[in-house]
Amino acid sequence: PAGRAWGSTSAVDVAPDGSHVWVAERCGANSCVGSTLDPILEFDSTGTLVRHFGAGVLLTPHGIAVDKDGNVWVTDCACTGASLRDSTRGHQVFKFSPDGTLLMTLGAKGGANDPGYFYQPNDVLVAPNGDIFVAEGHGRGADRILKFTPDGKLITAWGRRGTEPGEFNQPHALAMDSRGRLFVGDRGNNRIQIFDQDGTFLAQWTQFSRPSGIFIDKDDTIYVADSESGSVAPDHGAWKRGIRIGSAQAGSGRAFI
Repeated sequence: PAGRAWGSTSAVDVAPDGSHVWVAERCGANSCVGSTLDPILEFDSTGTLVRHFGAGVLLTPHGIAVDKDGNVWVTDCACTGASLRDSTRGHQVFKFSPDGTLLMTLGAKGGANDPGYFYQPNDVLVAPNGDIFVAEGHGRGADRILKFTPDGKLITAWGRRGTEPGEFNQPHALAMDSRGRLFVGDRGNNRIQIFDQDGTFLAQWTQFSRPSGIFIDKDDTIYVADSESGSVAPDHGAWKRGIRIGSAQAGSGRAFI
């Protein structure tokens, strides 16, 4: 909106028909605590602002997904600054209609560990059949993937903190290829892990560096964003920050930005 600066912007997705871009940003800063600004913004394909909403709902927008019906899902990680000190909100996943009506909320306000959920959810993905996948764990609490029915009932969860296959250290991003395989950006372990939709481990890839974000298009081209190598993660300093592009089927890379 006019007169407003971008804040931290970790959540971007495109509407199913490719016509609109949805962004969730942190109210001109790195947190929406105390802000009256709308963190969720919709733009048309030319970059013209269409609508914005969500003021007072989210503390730290982190992940976003637009489902096949155009509904907008946003995770509230509550994982930065003042957000960590607000125990009355955050740590939830919200489903909005395209016009901004809140349709569903997953998780307890202020966060919950087992048997509840969530604590610092990072990303959300809605499968073609409507099942909902959430990646949880941003350095504190559980590190796992949770699967829900389309109406929000928990089906299963898998993972824990660790480095073995099926274990995670900040499962930061989710994507799904044309075969229905679930790609998890296991950022703290510098790898992508691939599962079937029931949580069976299929493969792990390290060739796309340290994944903060993953996007797979309809042609199974995979885009992996590395925002931390050599800075936040100096132990991964041999890798350059940027975006690696390749095949989600072969696991091969073909470009780097």
